[in-house]
Amino acid sequence: MSLQAGGPMVERWHPPAQPHGVGLGRLPAEPVLEGESGADPMNSVLGKVRPILEAFTADDSALPLAELVRRSGVAKATVHRLAQELVTWGLLEREGCDYRLGLRLFELGQRVHRQRILREAVQPYMEDLLLITRETIHFAIHDSLDVVYLDKIFPHRGLNAESRVAGRLPLYCTGTGKAILAHSPPSLFVDVVRHGLKPVTRHTVVSPGRLRAQLDRIREEGIALETEEIRLGYASLAVPVFAGRTSLVGALSITAPTYRMDAAGHATALRTAALGIGRSLT
Repeated sequence: MSLQAGGPMVERWHPPAQPHGVGLGRLPAEPVLEGESGADPMNSVLGKVRPILEAFTADDSALPLAELVRRSGVAKATVHRLAQELVTWGLLEREGCDYRLGLRLFELGQRVHRQRILREAVQPYMEDLLLITRETIHFAIHDSLDVVYLDKIFPHRGLNAESRVAGRLPLYCTGTGKAILAHSPPSLFVDVVRHGLKPVTRHTVVSPGRLRAQLDRIREEGIALETEEIRLGYASLAVPVFAGRTSLVGALSITAPTYRMDAAGHATALRTAALGIGRSLT
């Protein structure tokens, strides 16, 4: 299904053409001494590169060296040296005296096979839901204690700024997260509670007992409704997506302002789309 100009907006990754012969190069070799298998991973080159790259947030266009040092916790001389190598590899780009994440990271992200297959499967159903509901549609997958938004499409009205493609939000207070958590092993619930249920808004459920009751109801009804737990004035209706009968692959949701959320009216379309995605994955 194609979207016409002036129609709904689509926030999605689109892989650029792969430049011929571009490689990551080699990391500098560091000696490994006998008995060091249990050494602190932060002492390795990769252990220092990771916090440098993760210092950037989705809202950062570029960061000065001093801010990279502060956020990463890595020594200034090391950050300066590694940043120059990351620029050479295309993982960072230089903008004056500042650094920003490089296009090479974007290119590598497109090669993750599982996510690419899932996006291709969900896109037609998300577009159908958008046309039916005229509300924001998300597809999210589970990673650690968060949901990661694999795809998002939305109409011009009521843009939802809390979520973004490749962005993360907690499992316990999002519609997609609750749908996933309700159909995951009990050990995941234990891990989420152990990590702490922190309020995002005044409506966020931070009681383990209340959250457990919510998840029990979601399992029974097959659908999750989150209201103002992640953003005031907004609600999300979500369902789990299974490949086959039992293989949980993610969750599909409709997000709308609370005054416009039609949970009863949208539930059937949402469930139908989830079943269609599941069939396309088997």
